[in-house]
Amino acid sequence: MWSGPRNISTALMRAFENRSDCVVWDEPLYGYYLSATGIPHPGAAEIIAHQGTDWLEITGRCAGEIPGHKTVFYQKHMTLHLLPAIDRQWMASLCHCFLIRKPERVVASYAAVREDLTLDDIGLVQQAELFDFVSETAGEFPLVIDSREFLLNPEAGLRRLCYRLGLQFENNMLTWPKGPRDSDGVWAKYWYESVWNSDGFAPYQEKPLSLGARDQLIADRARPYYEHLFQYSELLKKLSRGSLIHS
Repeated sequence: MWSGPRNISTALMRAFENRSDCVVWDEPLYGYYLSATGIPHPGAAEIIAHQGTDWLEITGRCAGEIPGHKTVFYQKHMTLHLLPAIDRQWMASLCHCFLIRKPERVVASYAAVREDLTLDDIGLVQQAELFDFVSETAGEFPLVIDSREFLLNPEAGLRRLCYRLGLQFENNMLTWPKGPRDSDGVWAKYWYESVWNSDGFAPYQEKPLSLGARDQLIADRARPYYEHLFQYSELLKKLSRGSLIHS
């Protein structure tokens, strides 16, 4: 699952981890990304030490044997972590899905917790490029999920996702126990408070936005990449458009 930050990516990871047949891996390339870029994220040294920096070893595990004697391996990836130095051959054996969110919403959420936000930080440019790469190499368009559409009907979204992945939907994907999990990245204490306090997908709420001029410029620059991906949104195509108005 390829996402940008400040999306429902951790909640989706929770849903899959609550399946009987699934093991998850939280942002495998985060440590490599921080080490390679030197970006001062909270807890960077601890993250680097925990995740490691050998992208070849990490991606080999991503494409290798499924841990824990499970049959489904759910990997939560941030698109910005897939730096150009990483060879992409490992991706050929995996099924790729893309989780998107309106750039204005991403920027507003991320800017509240991080100063000096840049276009690269929100991952949409990288996400669009990666989507095109996967489409070309696989010969078909991968699954795209818009978080707003998904939260309007989480069960329908999960059922469609499972169908596309060739999995049986399990009702326990809709709820999970509150609190931290051993599978959470060591950065969870900085970012996962809302997920730790959740026991399922929260109903979608359209909160008012007020972006400063610089943040609005970043959102405007990201918008074409979001629109490129949104046209392939699975829920937009498959669910009733009467309840999924895009604005």
